[in-house]
Amino acid sequence: MSLIEIIMPKMGESIMEATVLKWLKNVGEKIEADEYLLEVATDKIDTEVPSSHTGIIKEILVPEGEVAEIGKPICLIETEGNATQDLPQPAQISTKLEQEIDEIKTLTGINIDPVPVIETSNGGSRFYSPLVLSICKEENISTAELESINGTGSDGRVTKNDIFAYLEKRTSPKSASQPIIETKPQPVVVSGNDEIIQMDRMRRMIADRMVESKRIAPHVTSFVETDMTNIAIWRNGIKDSFKKEYGENITYTPILVEAIVKAIKDFPQINASVDGDKIIVKKSINIGMAVALPSGNLIVPVIHNADSYNLVGLTKKINDLSKRARENKLKPEDLQGGTYSFSNIGTFGNIMGTPIIMQPQVAIMAFGAIQKKPAVIETPQGDLLGIRQKMFISHSYDHRVVDGSLGGQFVKRVSDYLEAFEIDRKLL
Repeated sequence: MSLIEIIMPKMGESIMEATVLKWLKNVGEKIEADEYLLEVATDKIDTEVPSSHTGIIKEILVPEGEVAEIGKPICLIETEGNATQDLPQPAQISTKLEQEIDEIKTLTGINIDPVPVIETSNGGSRFYSPLVLSICKEENISTAELESINGTGSDGRVTKNDIFAYLEKRTSPKSASQPIIETKPQPVVVSGNDEIIQMDRMRRMIADRMVESKRIAPHVTSFVETDMTNIAIWRNGIKDSFKKEYGENITYTPILVEAIVKAIKDFPQINASVDGDKIIVKKSINIGMAVALPSGNLIVPVIHNADSYNLVGLTKKINDLSKRARENKLKPEDLQGGTYSFSNIGTFGNIMGTPIIMQPQVAIMAFGAIQKKPAVIETPQGDLLGIRQKMFISHSYDHRVVDGSLGGQFVKRVSDYLEAFEIDRKLL
C-alpha cells in the first residue's frame, strides 16, 4: 500500500489560498481518481476539487472552514500497490525545492531566496511566505522587526496585509513637538429605519482587491468618443439571420473584443504585467471581461487566445462564458491567465466610467452606452449635420509603466478600428 499526499491545485492567477467549504468524502471512504473530493472557495470562484488518485482517505489535513494553501497537502490517501510510497522527508523536500529554484534561475535569470522559515531569537521558527520576505527585503525590515509583527493569518502567519499595516505605522511622521494623532474611522450612525446588509465573502474579496489595486498602481484614465453608426447598422441587419444560422445572439461585445485584440497587436506593451522593476510583455492575448452576477457582484472570466477567433467564434465564446458565470458554473481555468480586461458598462446605461485595473495587468477598458447624437459629418461637398450613434471609451492604465502617450494611443487605436468597421462586412 502507498500513502499519497493530495495537493491543493492551482486555482487561478494570483490565487494563493482557498477556503475549504465542504469535504465530499470522509475518512475511511474510497475516492476514485478525478472524482470530486471537496468544495472550496476563493476570492474569484466557488468550485469542486477532484482527487488525483484512487484510494482510501486516511486523514483530512485541512478541516472545513479552514484555509488551504495552494501547493500544500490537504489530505492523505492510501492507494493500492506493491511498493510503499513514503511521504517526502524534510531533507527530500529541501533537495527538491533547491532543484526547482535552480531550474527557475537557469530559465529566467531571476534569483529566488529559498527561505520560507526564519529562526527566531528564542530558538523557535516561524513560517514566512516568499512574498512577505520579499517585501521585508525591499522595505529593509529586519528579522527582529519581523518577529515583532503580529500575524493575522492561519496559525499566526504574517500576511502581506500585516506587513503593509506595519509599514504604515512605521513610516508615520514622528515629532516631539508634534505628537502623532491617530485617525480612526468615524462611527456609522444607524437609525431604526436603516437596513444593515452583511457583505458576503465575494463582496469582501472584491473590496480588498479593488483597494489593493488602487494602492499598487497609480491610475490614469484617457477618454475618446467613437462613432459606432456603421457597427449599429451592420448588427441590426444581421442579428436575425445570425441567430437563425448559429443559434446565438450577436451583441456588440465580440466586435469590441475584436478591436481590442487588433490594437494589442499594434501596441503589445499594453498586454503586460509588472513584477518588481520588470515589465513582462505577454505573448498570449487573453481578454478578461467583467460579468455582473445576479447577486450584484462582478466576476471576470477570460477569453483565452482571443486573437484565434473570428466574430462567430468570439460570439459563441463570450455567450458561453457569460451564461456559465451567471449560473456559477465557471471552472478555475476560466478565470486564469488574463492579460488585459474590459467592462461593458453601457449595458447599465452608463455613458462612461473609470474602471479599476485587474492586478497584475497594467490596463483596463470600459465601453459606455451607444447613444444617438447630432454630429458634424465630413463629405467631399462640405460638412453636414447629421445623427450618428456615438459611444465613449475610457481607458485606465498603470502610470508606473504606461505613459499617457501609450495609454492614449491605444484607446484611440481601438476607436479607429471600430469606426473603420465595414458596413457590408461578411461574417466568414
